[in-house]
Amino acid sequence: MKSKYQTPEQVTQKHTRWGKGSLKLMLLSYMLSHKYMNTHSLRARQDHLRQRQCPIPPTSRRAQIPPAKSGAESVPDSCLRSSAWAKAQQGDYTEAIGLLSQLIDRHPHTAIDYNNRGLVYFQSGQLEQAIADYNTALQLNPKLANAYNNRANSYAACGLLSAALADYDRAIDLNPSYVRALINRGITLRDLGWYDQAIENFDIALLLGQLEGHIYAERGRTYHLWGDWNCCIADYRRALTQLPQKSDSSFDPAGRLRLKVITWLEQLLSPRST
Repeated sequence: MKSKYQTPEQVTQKHTRWGKGSLKLMLLSYMLSHKYMNTHSLRARQDHLRQRQCPIPPTSRRAQIPPAKSGAESVPDSCLRSSAWAKAQQGDYTEAIGLLSQLIDRHPHTAIDYNNRGLVYFQSGQLEQAIADYNTALQLNPKLANAYNNRANSYAACGLLSAALADYDRAIDLNPSYVRALINRGITLRDLGWYDQAIENFDIALLLGQLEGHIYAERGRTYHLWGDWNCCIADYRRALTQLPQKSDSSFDPAGRLRLKVITWLEQLLSPRST
């Protein structure tokens, strides 16, 4: 089967050839099909990858759903959620998990609370608990795109890249404009060394007009690892114009990413890189 992907030289040159009309047409085609990559090629690579990985944590492993508690509660649900978010932002994961567990005790069949608690488990490094909560969230709501994206992040952190790609695909199928899932899938493709597919992934993400600083940074990193330094430097500089220069929180992903871009650019421009 002839691959539709370009050679590295073609991919490097394509940004100067494409016009806005063809890019919009490409996005429209993607939205209609919910797929834009060579499915057979990607699945073949995933099957090959799956043979080299540890077994995927069973999707039947779920967090235990407690019985619903009756009676009035003194603290509103919205206050518990906002407090849990604030604690997580401060790095107090134990307290955040406790608050979210209170919500789950109150509403044991609310998928979003399992998804949120899974996210805090992930941030605290408790990946098995995170995956169990995401599994429960998806059992309760199989169309929760955020849970697929978050579970994919956990799989990727475990090195289960084939499982991660499958979940990113599902998240994007459910929400084709889900930019974070597109970014995360591009990073995973890059980690696999599939730079051409990663670049195409980031190109599509850019057309959606969201999180452009993040996308330029990650596409630049892909060009960097691929050896296309001209495109990489251009993307790094674009990213630095988009990412915030100052952050009020050390947990802000945009601020951390900006520091990474500065480091990558300095490494590239240092005398030892030439």
